[in-house]
Amino acid sequence: MWTKESLDALVREKLSDYLFVVVSNREPYIHTFSGKKINVEIPPSGLTVALDPVMQACGGTWVAHGSGNADKRVVDKDNKVSVPPANPRYALKRVWLSKEEEIGYYYGFANSALWPLCHIAYTRPVFVESDWNTYKKVNEIFAQSVIDEIGDRKAFVFIQDYHLALLSRLIKERNPNIITAQFWHIPWPNPEAFRRCPWQEEILSGLLGNDLLGFHIRHHCNNFLETVERAIEARVDRERYQVTFKGKRTAAWPFPISVDFEAISREAASKEVAAEMRMLKARLGLGREMIGAGLDRLDYTKGIPDRLRAMDRFLEKYPRYRKRVVFIQAGVPSRIRIPQYKRLNEEIDELVEQINWKYGVGEWKPVIYLREHLPPTTLMALRRLADFFVVSSLHDGMNLVAKEYVASRFDEKGVLILSPFTGAARELTDALLINPYATDHFAEAIRAALEMPREEQQRRMRKMREVVRENNIYKWAADIITELVKFGSGE
Repeated sequence: MWTKESLDALVREKLSDYLFVVVSNREPYIHTFSGKKINVEIPPSGLTVALDPVMQACGGTWVAHGSGNADKRVVDKDNKVSVPPANPRYALKRVWLSKEEEIGYYYGFANSALWPLCHIAYTRPVFVESDWNTYKKVNEIFAQSVIDEIGDRKAFVFIQDYHLALLSRLIKERNPNIITAQFWHIPWPNPEAFRRCPWQEEILSGLLGNDLLGFHIRHHCNNFLETVERAIEARVDRERYQVTFKGKRTAAWPFPISVDFEAISREAASKEVAAEMRMLKARLGLGREMIGAGLDRLDYTKGIPDRLRAMDRFLEKYPRYRKRVVFIQAGVPSRIRIPQYKRLNEEIDELVEQINWKYGVGEWKPVIYLREHLPPTTLMALRRLADFFVVSSLHDGMNLVAKEYVASRFDEKGVLILSPFTGAARELTDALLINPYATDHFAEAIRAALEMPREEQQRRMRKMREVVRENNIYKWAADIITELVKFGSGE
């Protein structure tokens, strides 16, 4: 089983001659002002939560957009700050963007075009040429920042996600000796969906600048290879999952991402979390009710309205559970400048109000909605309190929230209700799999979770925990680094 220590040993052995650079839009630590005091926040991002322990083991430099209002105050002359704050293990190098660049690149092309294009969640992508031009400009800014960091040194550059689809090609144009890999954290759709993008050829060309391109599951790799075959002049080797484009070979392979199982399990068993569980129940006015929970960034791909409708149908069909069950939905508002996200927030508000009006009795309300940034200890307490935990994504790359719930249940209690439209469903087969679009089926799964015998809960949770323990975040990183090294050695 891979651990932080064994990954550290692999890095020392294989990467000792290389500078290791991770590049992402989102930064792992954000500095913000609270009055005159500067606070450090960990953003609600599966990507950064997953990669931070890897970087702590590997060292090196993480290049990311500096988005906190105090970020510039804490960096040095090279725009760097050492992180984590309590025990620095690597350098965070910040890239500065103007408001116009952030609007066009992040809110515009990345999240109004590419995000809905890749997620089959019935939200139409919006393609605006000025946003595309800003996206290209920002990828150039990131490329220059990476090149400035590396200089003439040998380097592996590990690029993250859909915000930086052009980056590897731009880096290679400046220094072809740099070895690049990119992990696409969201689904890759079928070719018919992706061809709607007016700039699909440029995006594919950018991604094929990488030596290694990673996806969560093989199905996404297949979609990518088929998209390449249909869209551009390239040679696709389906047996080896490789593409040769403009004389250069790119491997497109699956690497299912995961979490730091041991750290989560250890934290879940801490006295601090036990105390937080008691305080949280008191704060929310909970007694002996059975508790369901959902913890999500408020995104239309997560199926939050669908789970609320399922709770409505469940309480309608099984009135004996009224006053006996509470569902807690926690989430942080996201991308609210985009109209679809504003409408989502309004829809969730309306559903919560409607369900609580319909079934509420006295002080008891069936849905508690926590729309706020919750500290890690509170999130862990919610996972521990949840008799059933809902991940109802309409389409998702992996969904690490499901794996975090499993890792936190050292007591082998609780039931995971999981959408089959997540990458996690390929591994966590002992969850209760539900179709989030099928409300009655979903409601029955909630009943089944509440009525599941303790022995069956333990059997299912034990098997899922073994999967997450073995396929942890360090194995994911080790598999990618092992493949990257082969490119460096010319294998």
